[in-house]
Amino acid sequence: MKRGFWFSVGILAFGAAIAGAALPLLPTTPFLLVAAFAFARSSPRMHQWLIDHAVFGPLINDWREHGAISVRAKFWALVSMAAVVALSVWLKVPAFVLSIQAIVLLVVGIFILSRPSGPRL
Repeated sequence: MKRGFWFSVGILAFGAAIAGAALPLLPTTPFLLVAAFAFARSSPRMHQWLIDHAVFGPLINDWREHGAISVRAKFWALVSMAAVVALSVWLKVPAFVLSIQAIVLLVVGIFILSRPSGPRL
């Protein structure tokens, strides 16, 4: 039952990562990390496939080995967060919701920027 739960989480996270690769407002890397985590607990074959994937594997390996997020991934994550806040302002989201959103995204942005951009030398 546990394996089924983690496999489902992995499939959903991987699906969100695929959507994030196509949609500018949805991040890819965090969903890939969740998928890798979930597949490591449920399906060694899917985990290995994800780690060996030509496009997604390097993002996961940079994080796993160096705690790093590429400059490109940082850029798109920050652009996405700014776009979400801008869209919320444009849609006239209530101020308290906008405040919470801005605080959460600011903390996430600081975390993203605090990560190295590549392997530590």
